[in-house]
Amino acid sequence: MGTDIVIEQGKAKTNLDVFSATLQDLAEHDRDILVVTSDSRGSGKLAPFGQKYPSQHIEVGIAEQNLVGVAAGLASCGKKVFAVSPACFLTARALEQIKNDVAYSDNPVNLIGISAGVSYGALGSTHHSLHDFAVLRAINNIIIVAPADNFETGQAIKLAAKTDLPVYLRFGKKVMLPLKEINNDEFVFGKGRIITDGKDVAIIATGETVYPSLEAARKLKDQGVNATVVSMHTIKPLDTSLLAELAATCKAVVTVEEHSVNGGLGEACASYLLQHGISKPFKIIGIPDEYTVTGSQQDIFNHYGINEKGIAAVVLELLK
Repeated sequence: MGTDIVIEQGKAKTNLDVFSATLQDLAEHDRDILVVTSDSRGSGKLAPFGQKYPSQHIEVGIAEQNLVGVAAGLASCGKKVFAVSPACFLTARALEQIKNDVAYSDNPVNLIGISAGVSYGALGSTHHSLHDFAVLRAINNIIIVAPADNFETGQAIKLAAKTDLPVYLRFGKKVMLPLKEINNDEFVFGKGRIITDGKDVAIIATGETVYPSLEAARKLKDQGVNATVVSMHTIKPLDTSLLAELAATCKAVVTVEEHSVNGGLGEACASYLLQHGISKPFKIIGIPDEYTVTGSQQDIFNHYGINEKGIAAVVLELLK
């Protein structure tokens, strides 16, 4: 198994805090950096940005379709736009605008889905975003990214500000402990980061499910099972080269995501492997096709086995 993760406990922040700080750094040197919010300045951690750069912040109110339309118009004029809204509303209410005004019209808007997955927990299914990977994967001309820690977040925002393609970035709400890649800390859209290395099973996770996958790998090591854990931060384009390599070298593949088991990371991986004739024991861990239970994010993770115990149990069953 690869080197242990180095955790700098005092330095861990929410990814949204890092997103806001990175945007402020970029805006200081680039007046084309603009933020558009839909009554999400506070929840998006953007109050400091608005105070520091009021002329580079636009508030449209609770109007997600207008949010995306305005952002697309600004991007068409050469502005580097970050459109911020809760993921459940951004990728549902404004899906037509994302499809047509952003992707089809080739406007490089950075769509920031905040409080994603089940971050809103107790507010229930109306506020859960378990569809966003699925619907956006079906739209051409958009990059889909779910950073797993502060490093990935900062790098993703810097890359997004420079790319000529639309980007969807998905953020939760909790403090994210830093992950240390075993080889280097290069960050590129479409290239997964190997956090630990083992030949028995590949655990491919994204966003806020990477750390529980790492905890499961530690538990499995105590039982003699060595796991590769990958932060597959980019859902589209998928790192198919790494996926094929892991499927060739490991005995089984497990994917973990804070998303419906339909249409997300797991199905993207399964589709690639099946269509390329690569057969390995395979399991998707995510939210099943049902109305989710109500509770905190951790309550929901525990209920559906998106935790150390649940992931480890799936791996052991798959390896039988």
